[in-house]
Amino acid sequence: MSNRSIIALIALAFLGFVLTQTFYTVDPTKQVLVRQFGAIVGEPKTEPGLYVKIPLWIQDIQRIDRRLLDYEAEEFEIIAGDQKRLVVDAYARYKIVAAKRYAQTVPGGETSLRGLLDSLINSEIRGVLSSVPLHAVLTDQRANLMDEITRRVNVKTMELGVETVDVRIKRADLPQANSQSVYNRMKTDREREAGQLRAEGDEENARIKATADREVAVIKADAGLKGQILRGEADAAATEIYAKAFSKDKDFYAFYRRMEAYKQAFGSGGSTMLLSPDNDFFRYFNDPAGMVLPKK
Repeated sequence: MSNRSIIALIALAFLGFVLTQTFYTVDPTKQVLVRQFGAIVGEPKTEPGLYVKIPLWIQDIQRIDRRLLDYEAEEFEIIAGDQKRLVVDAYARYKIVAAKRYAQTVPGGETSLRGLLDSLINSEIRGVLSSVPLHAVLTDQRANLMDEITRRVNVKTMELGVETVDVRIKRADLPQANSQSVYNRMKTDREREAGQLRAEGDEENARIKATADREVAVIKADAGLKGQILRGEADAAATEIYAKAFSKDKDFYAFYRRMEAYKQAFGSGGSTMLLSPDNDFFRYFNDPAGMVLPKK
């Protein structure tokens, strides 16, 4: 290869390098700052497209994300307004709205910003939650508390060119030692309540049984009394009927009673009776009318 060819290749490579250092693109998800000898020149480029800058080491670019970003804060412990300890796990969502101010106030970029966010979130959560009792953090009041924390954090991050869109507590738990203590206390309370409910149940059971037994005794007594009254009335009615029947036909009544006696004496079978044949008991054996008595 001749020297001219080598020089041409070197020239082409240099030209390509210069072109790559001259043109740059802006992505829709980014905003671009142009720095000249380290100082920011002009306004951030936010519109997507192809742009030109002074090549080589005169100007360079800094790309900054313009999307909504998430940040997970480190878990930390706070003391609520009622002196209860609480372990908080929070997160934040933010976006860089003033790229030039952000680049000037946060020279370390995203790493420095996350450190600042962690400190701000920790501080503002402590400041707000330390003035309210624990139950406020664990109930519907938490949404209002989070809005106040977001407002406070945003006031300070806007000075950095960063808008804090939201700060939320992802998890709020009691410390492990406190959790066990609370669990034991809740267990004791529930056991005491269960014992009280069982005692009240036993007392109610005994009361219901006593009432039922008393009502059963009263019902039985009333039924016995009514039964005796009915039996008395029935016996009286039967006696009256027998009396009327006896008064109408004394012979038939005597015959009927004697037949009932025979039925009871001989109906069961296997009975043995030693009586004289001329006994009055056998008068109807000799005369159906019962008029002829057996001979002595």
